[in-house]
Amino acid sequence: MRFIDLFAGLGGFHKALHELGHECVFASELDLNLRGVYQKNWNIEVHGDIKKVVEKEIETIPPHDILCAGFPCQPFSKAGKQLGRTDDRGNLFDEIDRILEFRQPTYFILENVPFIAKHDNEETWEYMKNRLETLGYEVSHEIYSPQDFGIPQHRQRIFIVGSLIGLEHFSFETIDNQKVDSINVNNYIDTNPFDAKKLPDVNIECLDIWQEFLSSIPKQTKVPGFPIWSMEFGADYPFEDTYPHKMTKKELAKYKGNFGISLDNMPVKEQMLNLPSYARVTKKFPEWKKKYIRKNRAFYKENRKYIDKVVAKISELPSQSWQKLEWNVGESERIIYNYFLQFRASGIRIKHPNFFPSLVCTNTQKPIIGWEKRYISQKEALRLQSLEGISLPENDNAAFKALGNAVNSFIVRLIATELLIEPENQIAVDDNSEIATTKTFPTTTQIQV
Repeated sequence: MRFIDLFAGLGGFHKALHELGHECVFASELDLNLRGVYQKNWNIEVHGDIKKVVEKEIETIPPHDILCAGFPCQPFSKAGKQLGRTDDRGNLFDEIDRILEFRQPTYFILENVPFIAKHDNEETWEYMKNRLETLGYEVSHEIYSPQDFGIPQHRQRIFIVGSLIGLEHFSFETIDNQKVDSINVNNYIDTNPFDAKKLPDVNIECLDIWQEFLSSIPKQTKVPGFPIWSMEFGADYPFEDTYPHKMTKKELAKYKGNFGISLDNMPVKEQMLNLPSYARVTKKFPEWKKKYIRKNRAFYKENRKYIDKVVAKISELPSQSWQKLEWNVGESERIIYNYFLQFRASGIRIKHPNFFPSLVCTNTQKPIIGWEKRYISQKEALRLQSLEGISLPENDNAAFKALGNAVNSFIVRLIATELLIEPENQIAVDDNSEIATTKTFPTTTQIQV
């Protein structure tokens, strides 16, 4: 069958459908650099802005049987501003809508972040679903992560499928039956690969300080499972019934900010700079934030005699995100370098090395393999996205941005194998084309994990 690949990126859809014997007849990608990479990988011309194509020359999009699109997720991501369809990128669903209406392919497969189904009190999802059903498609969706199928990456995505011939032949339950319980992460990690980027000395120095912090906590004291916000150690600024933004300079001067620094004899601007960034807000603190502040202040009060010396070192770290720690390994051994690590805006995250955190489109959050003190390599990241064997942008930042935006090819292949079935030798005529094509479809096969 013939398919088109919209918002094509590295070609996760392309790889999956190509392996199943289908032919790509059109691809679009806004990023100029990625267009060149895609063309190199798949030997097909790649068009630019799909909005311009749809607006001015939609007829240049050839007749096709399958529309594939991993349309931009940032407008719907919980990590973003959640502007949804009011975001210029969010309304790109309308371009998909127009292509489906114009060419009427038998199938579509869409991918996005799971939150799209909840965004704006589910109104975004209801709009999309109603539009797709109005065009004659039976629609179904399910959320999957690579780890469901033995690939060690936690990356939940919603997969939306549609068919003009109904979905009696298709069920996500068949794909659910191919889930596995065990993951062998060692199959995805190389030993000291030559091309992996080493962790900079300044990051190692930061981790060494946090290791000193962990070692300072008495063995009988549990390492906090809540986010450790060290800026609260010694702080006593109000946060329960009032908060700093509502207070005058004179009122704030009575209190202490980050690491117990007195806010007295400071201009208002300097007072604010000596508060945690999350305390500079202009609205009342949410309950979850209040809870974490309480827990951190209580932990410090109970353990300050053990940790004060190292807390002084933490206070000198170059950013507040490095002054936070997310210890997600419970009562496991208190050795940071035994685990997967991430430097995130929310803090330094430590997690069990059973699967990787989700690859994201920012290079600063690349997963770190602690025991080798290095970032994940490009080849390892390609495996996690089931994109082995393809070329990446030469620039490392651009490569990981593309990987963070990519669709997992293995999951697409699982879905496509079950979805793309139709009676053989059915004649399909595109109303917008004079060409009648004979479609021959493959029989369903199970992909073994």
